[in-house]
Amino acid sequence: MDKVLKINESVEKSIINLLKFLLESKKINGVFTLRKLYDNDSVGYSLITDVSELDNAVPFYPLMTANAGKILSHFTQKKPIKKPIAAVLRPCELRAFVELVKREQGSLENFLFISSSCGGVFPIKTVEPDKYISNYWDTVKNADISADIRPTCKACEYFTPYNADITVSLIGEKKLDKECRIFLNTDKANKIVKGFTGEMLEEKLESSEISSLLDKRKTEKKKLFDEIHIEDLGLEGMVEVFGKCIGCHVCSRVCPICYCILCDFESATYDYSQYDYEKELHKKGGLRLPPDTIFFQIGRLTHMSFSCVGCGMCTDVCPVDIPVAAIFQKTGEETRQLFDYLPGKDVEEKIPVMIFKEEEFTELGE
Repeated sequence: MDKVLKINESVEKSIINLLKFLLESKKINGVFTLRKLYDNDSVGYSLITDVSELDNAVPFYPLMTANAGKILSHFTQKKPIKKPIAAVLRPCELRAFVELVKREQGSLENFLFISSSCGGVFPIKTVEPDKYISNYWDTVKNADISADIRPTCKACEYFTPYNADITVSLIGEKKLDKECRIFLNTDKANKIVKGFTGEMLEEKLESSEISSLLDKRKTEKKKLFDEIHIEDLGLEGMVEVFGKCIGCHVCSRVCPICYCILCDFESATYDYSQYDYEKELHKKGGLRLPPDTIFFQIGRLTHMSFSCVGCGMCTDVCPVDIPVAAIFQKTGEETRQLFDYLPGKDVEEKIPVMIFKEEEFTELGE
C-alpha cells in the first residue's frame, strides 16, 4: 500500500494550494508548471517564484505546448541546490527528462517531480480548447478516452508515471471537483508535504478503472498501427509516406530526445553544392528539392526506435500531416520487445544502443 494525502477540495485547487504552501514555507525554490498567459485560451510552461502568480496556474490543463522534459533540461543545474523546484509534468514528459538525464542533459537531484495518471492532451492546433474541457474531464472521471486528444495519447499505455515523487490520481476519480488524492512515492515527498492540511491514508494507485482504460488504449493502439500498417510498407512504402516531408525539421526541434545543438542533418555535411546538384542531375535526370528529406526521416527513425516516449509532439507540428509519432511508436514497440527496454522508466537502465551483451547476438553464430 502507498501513502496517500487526501484533500477535500477539487484537484486543481488542492494542487495549487499545495504549491503555494511549499513556496510560502520556503520548502522549494520555485514551481515549474502550465500557466494561463492571457485572457484567452493561451497557456504555456512557466517558472514561478511569486506565490500570487500561482493563481494563474493550470497544472493539469490538457495541452502540451512543448515537451516539458526538453524545457527542464535547458535550465537544470548540475550543482545540487538546497531546495528543489517543484515540476509538474505528464508521464511522457517525465520519461523524456529521464532519457535526457541518461544522456547527461539534465539532473534529477534538483526537482520535486509531480505527475498524474494522464487523460492525454489536445493537439496544439485545437481552436478554443476550453470548449472541450468539460467533456475531457468527464472522460477522465469515467476512465474513458476523449475523442479530442492526440492520436498517440489515445494509444498510450504508459499513462501512469514512473519516477514521480508525487502522483495525483485523476483517472477514474469521480469526485475530481470535490476531492483530491495525492500519492507520496518517495521520502522526499513525505517530508516536503508535512504541515499541509489533509488526511493521511494508505491505498493503491492501481484500480479497476486504470485497468479498464489500459484495455481501451490497447485497442486504440491497434487501430492506430493498423492505419499506418508500417510492417507492410517496405522501402517503397516508407519512401511514399516520408516523401511528403518538406525538410522543415520541426519534428526534430520539438522532440525532447533530439537535443544536439547542431543536428548532423543540418550541418555542412549534408549541404548541397552546385557541383552536387549537377552530379545528381546528370545521374538521375531529375532531383527533388529540398533533397534528402527521406534520408532525414529514416535517420531519425533509427534514433527514435529506442528513445521515443510517445508524446506526439512531432506529428502535432508536422505541416504535411505525416504520422511521424505513430511510426516511431510502432518501431519503438518492436525495439522494446527486443531489448525489454522502456524509455524513461529507470534512470539506471542503460540505453540499448550504448551497451553490448553477448547473449543478444547468439543468433549470429559462435
